[in-house]
Amino acid sequence: MKALTSILFLFTVALLMEPSAMAQDWANLKRFNAENAELGQPSKGDSRVVFMGDSITEGWSDSYPEFFTGKPYVNRGISGQTTGQMLVRFRQDVIELRPSIVVILAGTNDIAENQGPTTLDAIADNIKSMVDLAAANGITAIVASVLPASEYPWRPGLGPDTKIPALNELLKAFAAQSGTAYLDYFSTMTDGKNGLKAALTTDGVHLTKQGYEVMSELVTRVIQ
Repeated sequence: MKALTSILFLFTVALLMEPSAMAQDWANLKRFNAENAELGQPSKGDSRVVFMGDSITEGWSDSYPEFFTGKPYVNRGISGQTTGQMLVRFRQDVIELRPSIVVILAGTNDIAENQGPTTLDAIADNIKSMVDLAAANGITAIVASVLPASEYPWRPGLGPDTKIPALNELLKAFAAQSGTAYLDYFSTMTDGKNGLKAALTTDGVHLTKQGYEVMSELVTRVIQ
């Protein structure tokens, strides 16, 4: 009887815990619900561009808002996100907004192991899947190189100074093979030692206004 009571207790606890676990929004799907609904569909002849990314993309609007002002540019960066999380929310935060172009800047948080260990091939595959989804929906994808970083302040010892260039080579090769536009931020922004130039960064990973000015000039060339 005691054994049965214990089993029933554990089963009850499991049922109580399940809704909480299901309620976890791993990909942060709720983040842009209101903004997406308010934005609506682009006007006729309005070539909307969505910027998909992590904190580097998210911070763009705060540190250099002039880049977005008066343009059909939509920032859909979420701090800390990996390529897997972006892939999960790609449909609602990109495809359903009906852009002409999506700029994908992703991968540094995967290398930082924000969601646990992964491989460079797995990171590249997630980005390829986003490109495939874009193409299937008539959206032109621009794949951006991951920005330089010699070290992650919040998680040292993971070797981004070697892993980021290796990932960028995979992305560049994929872009060439598939006919996808490739945006090389890395070459212009590196200090020559696979880190960011000092004037462009606040902490070796995130950007100053000057850093965003450089990115804005580079991406504008590719969009045009």
